[in-house]
Amino acid sequence: MLQLATIAAKAAASVGTGAAGSAVDGIIKAAKTAKAHKTATEFESMFLESSLDRLTQSEGTDGPLGENGTGGGIYRSMLTKEYAGQIVKSGGVGIADSVFREIMKLQGTTADGATGAKS
Repeated sequence: MLQLATIAAKAAASVGTGAAGSAVDGIIKAAKTAKAHKTATEFESMFLESSLDRLTQSEGTDGPLGENGTGGGIYRSMLTKEYAGQIVKSGGVGIADSVFREIMKLQGTTADGATGAKS
């Protein structure tokens, strides 16, 4: 990201502050928006993974996932991680959208990348 900003600054300085400057600003805003969206999606996935892990925990050594050895816990962990990832890929539960909007508010931009006033 730092390299992109350096390249953008050099391009704006060599061309001027006209259309090239606004294009560079657009690229930087798009990169920030993409990073914020990825962060929000990863947060939702981690939240779902934690929730599903609590749901699949069982008491004792016998269970539906064959937890009578050391590999049962590892398998359950991998399975809940995959379940969480698939739920997020299919649309999630809406946590990522809310987190994304809050990240964009903190950055002082709207969800479409336009600059807005900080609240």
